[in-house]
Amino acid sequence: MSGVDLGRRQLLKLAGCSALAAAPEQTTARRFLFTSRGKTGIMNVDGTGLRFLELDAPNQVSWQPGPLFRDGRTLILFSVEAGKAWEGNVRTRLWLFDLRTGSLKEIAEKQRLAPFYSPCLLLPGEERLLVQAVIDREGRLFSMDLDGTRQQEVTRAGQGFTYGVNLSPDGKRLAFHATGPRPHGYRIFTCNLDGSDRVLVAGHPDHLYFGVPWSPDGKSVLFQDCLFREDPGHDWSDLCVGDVGRSGHRVLTKGQSQWFAAAWGTPENHGSGSNVAQWTPDGRILYTRRLPGARTAFEFSRTRPDTDHFNRDYKPQEARGGTELCLLNPADGSVTQLTRNDPPQWDWGALCSPDGRQILFLRAKTGGYPAIWVMDAYGRNQRMLTRGVNGQGAFVSRWLPDPG
Repeated sequence: MSGVDLGRRQLLKLAGCSALAAAPEQTTARRFLFTSRGKTGIMNVDGTGLRFLELDAPNQVSWQPGPLFRDGRTLILFSVEAGKAWEGNVRTRLWLFDLRTGSLKEIAEKQRLAPFYSPCLLLPGEERLLVQAVIDREGRLFSMDLDGTRQQEVTRAGQGFTYGVNLSPDGKRLAFHATGPRPHGYRIFTCNLDGSDRVLVAGHPDHLYFGVPWSPDGKSVLFQDCLFREDPGHDWSDLCVGDVGRSGHRVLTKGQSQWFAAAWGTPENHGSGSNVAQWTPDGRILYTRRLPGARTAFEFSRTRPDTDHFNRDYKPQEARGGTELCLLNPADGSVTQLTRNDPPQWDWGALCSPDGRQILFLRAKTGGYPAIWVMDAYGRNQRMLTRGVNGQGAFVSRWLPDPG
């Protein structure tokens, strides 16, 4: 599965909405970034101010937002040329984009390590960047100056395909998942910023451990446990918490109840992505709970070759149920349900605002496209914000800081 959304790459045309602005604008409302059909958009959480970034660079078919600088206006963008980017042979480019002025400047172009670079995070001081470079079909982590020079190896060849990187709240350690030696699934590690003091948090031949957001206090990491031999499509998982600095973890849910590989759309326009649970600022966990017996419209194929990084058959007649968003307290295991749909739909991709007051999330009908919704804490005032380009799907990327 890809850590970035690379399947939505058509030209901009937003159905039913005329509020498109090519020029940057000032705002006092809370905003968020999202993607739709290869475009990066900005919107106010009250439903106003929708615009898409107008980016002038040749042969780039898809744009994704990356790390944001502390100034709240400078954003690293990630663009991709046409082709199967997940194979690592398609060239990507990294850019600095000013949200206020619209200026665009390419970075990380010097001493290039590989065609495929993916920006992971800014390191403390914001003078260096951590990237994933795909070299000989293996994703490896490197830190470098913003222009691409002074590269430092963080993970080495043979340590597995590595991505899903997160920085600890104190800025001193990394957490990530990486493939293990066959027949292992993915394993969870933490390490120092230079790759030293590498600690295995979780790893087992029969388990695929994935996704590693840090707890707000920096004492633990959250990840998923998928029984990939029984579930080769990685549709479902359980949630786990591991203590930083030592092996071992607690399993917080039962019955593979978290929706892991969220698949959506139609046979003509479909996609999927890794749905990772998230912490709230007060230390609870936002996750996607499976309704009993729920089954998606896209069934993973065990037999045919995977040529599109999707490898699923559309069987809407066999789909049933859906998912709902919940809050889990890791201290006592209590669960608070946030969303409920009748008839059931598929809710996922929840992301809490930095102050904990609002939650962005995705909602789709079976065989439909996801729209971005927002709700207050504990599920109140749910409302739809955008269905994306041509109504064919939108995906939350990040909250932007409140304007100062």
